[in-house]
Amino acid sequence: MALSEHNSQQYATCARDLGERLALRGIPFIEVILSLHLYEEGVSAVCREELTSAMEPSFAKLSHIRTALVAEGYVRTEEASSSFRVESKSDVNRPELDNRTSFHGLLGGSPAMRHIYDRVEAAARARGTVLIVGESGTGKELVARAIHSMGSNSDAPFVAVNCPAIPRDLIESELFGHKRGSFSGANVDYIGLFRAAEGGALLLDEVTEMNLETQSKLLRVLQERSVRPVGSAAELAVNVRVIASTNRRPEEAVRMGLLREDLYYRLQAHVIEIPPLRERSEDIPLLTSHFIRLFNADTAPVVPVIGIAEDAMAALLRYSWPGNVRELSNAIESAVTFGGTSRIRLGDLPQNIRQNATGVALLPVIATAGAEMQLAPVRQLARSSPQTFDEIERELIERTLQIAGHNKTYAAELLHISRKKLYARLAKYGLLNEGRRARRDTCLSEAPLVCSP
Repeated sequence: MALSEHNSQQYATCARDLGERLALRGIPFIEVILSLHLYEEGVSAVCREELTSAMEPSFAKLSHIRTALVAEGYVRTEEASSSFRVESKSDVNRPELDNRTSFHGLLGGSPAMRHIYDRVEAAARARGTVLIVGESGTGKELVARAIHSMGSNSDAPFVAVNCPAIPRDLIESELFGHKRGSFSGANVDYIGLFRAAEGGALLLDEVTEMNLETQSKLLRVLQERSVRPVGSAAELAVNVRVIASTNRRPEEAVRMGLLREDLYYRLQAHVIEIPPLRERSEDIPLLTSHFIRLFNADTAPVVPVIGIAEDAMAALLRYSWPGNVRELSNAIESAVTFGGTSRIRLGDLPQNIRQNATGVALLPVIATAGAEMQLAPVRQLARSSPQTFDEIERELIERTLQIAGHNKTYAAELLHISRKKLYARLAKYGLLNEGRRARRDTCLSEAPLVCSP
């Protein structure tokens, strides 16, 4: 009996959801495929007498389509959570081929984020002041904490100060401390945040919002390595690393009179510029997957969220994100809290994000070392309807190689099998030289005059 269109769609959705759940549980990919194959064999053995010769082709086709749909859900979830690392692990010491997707609380596998990781490592090895520049919501405090956690004094305090939140007449007291009776309300001695961060790091968040008089005193602290509490004539030595941040362009802030030029020169020993999310959109699937897991645990929704619909992801990729990662986090938290389904739908997203969602879903562009590739949709598997298990396994391995940029080590990680097993299957299906052929074809098509024979 033929399935109705509604039942067919429901069947496909259930199969994809199964693949997503298996991926989230960490079940090895090859075990999923083998289990489906064994299930097919078991059903065939039990129902051998009931299956007529006319029914067997339809049964086999239905089994293969089910396997393809489950695989689609599985691989789609792997793509979203892996940030598409395509570089060779043998070259991890080369910044342009770095394959990190997370780093001391920071997330992202894009070239821009990997550059940030390198800058953070370099700054952590030094002890000079650091200036972090980036739009609101890009994660400036996370970068500051990463610098501190990687430094030699990571066990010492890390103190963050939101400069705009402190009244002008109290900021010097907050930073440098005060003596009892030095002003109205100063009933006890207060050591101040510089001394509270002794041996560690002090983050001056949005330093350009600090008044110029206090900036002048801050410059003296940086030069003399000592503070003078309000109401005291004595200076006290401090050993604190100052990390400043701003959401303004520092040069523009100097021109506008919001940042002292001499303080800017003092702070710019190590400058780290964080790119806005719209300039590293290839990190959005990874960040989305992270926030889904985070808010599943924090909000405990009635229906656990295991993924995101294609049109919803396309809307996230098209949106310009003026609020950057913070805005993305809020959007996913709202969708997880109020969505009520196992997958975030387009309608679960805020209206300002939905209104950009026109056209068909797009797959993110993956940045590689000097080149870009666009992944083919895994759902094509369901349309190809392979006739044997070997055919579907071969095609799944081919797709995984494409996702991994023909990096066999990373492909084995995605499949959750050893490199030895992967090479055995590549040899079985004649795919050992696929990476070499792909690179050759790319070379011939893009730069035929500079390719070696």
